[in-house]
Amino acid sequence: MLLPYLYEDLIEAGCDEAGRGCLAGAVYAAAVILPKDFKNELLNDSKQLSEKQRYALREVIEREALAWAVGVVSPEEIDRINILNASFLAMHRAIDRLELCPQHLLIDGNRFRKYRDIPHTTVVKGDGKYLSIAAASILAKTYRDDYMNRLHEEFPYYGWNRNKGYPTKEHRAAIAERGTTPYHRMTFNLLGDGQLELPFS
Repeated sequence: MLLPYLYEDLIEAGCDEAGRGCLAGAVYAAAVILPKDFKNELLNDSKQLSEKQRYALREVIEREALAWAVGVVSPEEIDRINILNASFLAMHRAIDRLELCPQHLLIDGNRFRKYRDIPHTTVVKGDGKYLSIAAASILAKTYRDDYMNRLHEEFPYYGWNRNKGYPTKEHRAAIAERGTTPYHRMTFNLLGDGQLELPFS
């Protein structure tokens, strides 16, 4: 059973990101402020849910949350500032866009860069512990999936509609055969163990 909040008397936003381990595409983050009495038995870590469940829950979250927002950091920015900083920046951008100012932030993971003067608590595997972080994980995941599906239409060879930019064998083989796209993260180990060679472009 996921917990509804850490501090009952504060306006609390849950934050999570999606796409950190991908070879291509932006990293997405979401921030969600839920009502203190919010209940949903299905709501859980987005990785534990089917695609259909995630999209159904997205509608519930967007309808019932007191505030929600999504932040995005591009592949070019990821290459410039590194993926850890990009994950923090995506969360900051999501918090920036909230229509309600939070008094406390619940962050999935074990590290975070302080956002303005708002206190925060990091929670390892928080998307399986707190409703607001689980809600944020669903928004970040589904909005990023929508984005990767759009990119797949532009570059269909990489299987992004299936792998969403993660380092699958299919994705790495396509990089080895066809090279990179403007959406690939050039500072990442795109070909894995080195058995593949990147073609000259």
